[in-house]
Amino acid sequence: MLSWALTVSVIDYWEPKYVMTNQFQTFRTSQYLLVKALVFCFLATLAQGSLAFFPQEDGEGRALPSLAPMLKTVNPAVVNISTYTTQTVRQNPLLNDPFFRRFFNVPDQQMQQLQPQRRTQSAGSGVIIDAEKGIVLTNHHVVNGADEITVSMEDGRNYTATLVGTDPDVDIAVLKIDAKNLHSVKLADSEKLEVGDYVVAIGNPFGLGQTVTTGIVSALGRTGLGIEGYENFIQTDASINPGNSGGALVNLRGELVGVNTAILAPSGGNVGIGFAIPINMAKVSIDQILEHGEVRRGQLGVVIQDLTSELADAFKVGKHQRGAVIAEVQSGSAADKAGLQVGDVVVEVDGKEIRSSAQLRNAVGLKRVGDRILVTVLREGKRKEYRAELAAVSAGAAVVASGDSSSDLLQGVTLRDAENGQGVLVTAVANTAEASGKLVQGDLIVSVNQRRVGDVKQFSEIMSSSKGRLLLRVLRGQMALWVVLQP
Repeated sequence: MLSWALTVSVIDYWEPKYVMTNQFQTFRTSQYLLVKALVFCFLATLAQGSLAFFPQEDGEGRALPSLAPMLKTVNPAVVNISTYTTQTVRQNPLLNDPFFRRFFNVPDQQMQQLQPQRRTQSAGSGVIIDAEKGIVLTNHHVVNGADEITVSMEDGRNYTATLVGTDPDVDIAVLKIDAKNLHSVKLADSEKLEVGDYVVAIGNPFGLGQTVTTGIVSALGRTGLGIEGYENFIQTDASINPGNSGGALVNLRGELVGVNTAILAPSGGNVGIGFAIPINMAKVSIDQILEHGEVRRGQLGVVIQDLTSELADAFKVGKHQRGAVIAEVQSGSAADKAGLQVGDVVVEVDGKEIRSSAQLRNAVGLKRVGDRILVTVLREGKRKEYRAELAAVSAGAAVVASGDSSSDLLQGVTLRDAENGQGVLVTAVANTAEASGKLVQGDLIVSVNQRRVGDVKQFSEIMSSSKGRLLLRVLRGQMALWVVLQP
């Protein structure tokens, strides 16, 4: 029925134009009607055939949508990686006792020979990013601890790879193979990736060999998964399974947008939630590994935590509920030299919004030593900008967030003066105390409502003048954090 309607529409469209401008206008009526009938039959047959034919089969000269042309250019750049590791098998612990060794007449010099070793093999994936130099990109966890690394090409060639360097915090490793006639994949700008974009995952799942799966970008900027030190994952529903790690995540143009890294798999298999490292993030590590053999990460020198609604009220930042609160500024650090202060709320770095402490950590940690960044903060509700030159990473404190003010809130909390007037030490917290879970034994309170305290007396004076809420700055081990106590 649809084909007949289409035919009538074509005739109705064509007839007036053709009759008015062609020699049909000289035909007699009967001749014209005969020709019209023949054309009608021809178009009807064509319409019926085309509408029924297109969804069912390919046919001569008509190509259905396919990823095959793109994959023909990308697949040769994706490789399988086999690693071999020698492990010492644990022996009977009795042999570690000299008495039993003498009893069984086992000399000490033979102990080394009695420790059996086992050679294990594992499989992963990688992608060639520089064909001329033989540079292969993969995950750190794919090659970590390997004694030997073998790279297998799509065409069956095998090469022993050299480990150039790794970045465990991002889970990136760079390998080098000595080979010719290689194919590489073009790197995309992963910043332009959007949720809903189609992507293709290519790798070596379960050691089966090169396998292609498709999906979309399910989410961007995934953090807090506890997988890596620096997290900014692309989430995709393209099937990623064990062995896909280190493989390519490409867009429909065949450009590398990410490195497949992990899956969320409660049952052990793929459930449609996979994660890839954005190539822009990986490239920062790749460039430094190729230049220095290692990653020299810059440091701002601050201890930070997420901005909560309670902290936003305490620091008077108004409706701005996203950012990273500075809990400590390390003396002599880049932040200290730039003028950043404890209590500042970082909302932008180099013009890009900062919504959490993880985002700030990524923004700073992926910069090089000596890079200058523009940090935008909210201080007492006012927007300020500071330029900081990042220093080399040194041992520093960690980050934590907590939250909750008035003497009633500290009932059940035992305090005493810390040594040398450095603050107030929490010696005990009752389970029934309002501060339970927010203050713990050993916490050192160094400020109340952003006023420095040196002893319990000073602490009590400030607390008595408070209006139902206490903003405490606490040192907990090597960490600094803000705690808000309120009714």
